Amino acid sequence: MITAGCDIGSLTAKAVIMKHGEMLSSEVIRASALPEKSALEVMKLAVEKAGISMDDIEYCVGTGYGRKHIPFMNSTESEIACHGRGAVWQMPSARTVVDIGGQDAKAIRVDEKGNVERYEYNDKCASGTGRFLEIIADSLEIKLDDMGDISGRGSEKLTLSNQCVVFAETEIISLVNEGREIADIICALHQAVANRAASLAKGILLTPDAVMTGGVAKNSGMFAALERALGVKLHRVDNPQINGAIGAALFAIDALELLKKNGETADPAVSGLKIK
Repeated sequence: MITAGCDIGSLTAKAVIMKHGEMLSSEVIRASALPEKSALEVMKLAVEKAGISMDDIEYCVGTGYGRKHIPFMNSTESEIACHGRGAVWQMPSARTVVDIGGQDAKAIRVDEKGNVERYEYNDKCASGTGRFLEIIADSLEIKLDDMGDISGRGSEKLTLSNQCVVFAETEIISLVNEGREIADIICALHQAVANRAASLAKGILLTPDAVMTGGVAKNSGMFAALERALGVKLHRVDNPQINGAIGAALFAIDALELLKKNGETADPAVSGLKIK
């Protein structure tokens, strides 16, 4: 039984292929402006890495903001459901999932099976998202992937007073002009983003164990800031960036098993598409 999950976000596209419930391959690429193109490219790479053909995939579930534009998906699931399911699969004791994505942040409370019990979601303001970090990294002329290491060298505690991205960027430039250390500024930036995400988690009655998912979880400084903001130990999962795609692939297993139980077959959306 081979299934796939494809998560098309605003900044990255992710694909996971599973065989008998175990991960066979995964891939992450920078998303293009066209969700369909991103989906085709990331799945092509995941299929090649797995050493299979598209015809071998029996069912594919799409998720993420671009999920409706994935040409080879059989069905879709919400990001909320996929992140909850993926987190518990990676860490069975997880009960609270905080995901900071490219264009939104969400806090999810789940049961022992990864089913969503409650959630809070914010996509109205970029200041609590990965996009905010990216904008500031560009302003400071540093690499986004280096922000965690740089913030680890910070010592002076600064506080960003502005929540709006535009005004926060101006405030950060002012701090640079005042001669403040870049490491201290990034620490303050991480804490500002973490505080917004933590407020979502506290709104769903934060329950241990808590995990952080999404590409931002790979940022060590951001991870530490969120742990401080939550006030509880924050746990790491092995694959935070592809967590949503993992959840989608697991939902694909459920759908396929149900079809087989009923003596039905999946829609030919996957097998009928040839990825060149």
